[in-house]
Amino acid sequence: VNMNGTALYEALTVIFIAQMHGEPMGPGHIIVVAMTSTLAAVGAAAIPSAGLVTMVMVLQSVGLDKYISDITLVFTIDWFLDRLRTVVNVLGDAFGAGIVHHLASQGKPPAPSRPAGPGDDD
Repeated sequence: VNMNGTALYEALTVIFIAQMHGEPMGPGHIIVVAMTSTLAAVGAAAIPSAGLVTMVMVLQSVGLDKYISDITLVFTIDWFLDRLRTVVNVLGDAFGAGIVHHLASQGKPPAPSRPAGPGDDD
């Protein structure tokens, strides 16, 4: 299950909230946010709009739990962002399926073509 959209959404939203309040985030904080949002996105795959709930965990992982109430700002446009996350997830699944198809078809002989019969335009 591809959840790239949700992981990107959570990471970018947490970084946005930190920047909105002038909180400095070093490379260590960014790595923690990336790892935590990835794990949270995979763990909440089957729950609609779970990104809002798991974002609390990502905020707490970098010590920004005092800004949990700012998630309500994101809640107002979450319905639109959910569509964008879905596009990213479906596109990732499509690329993955294309790569698997390409790799699975390597080394196989081409399918035999049928001889042209009467009425064929070719």
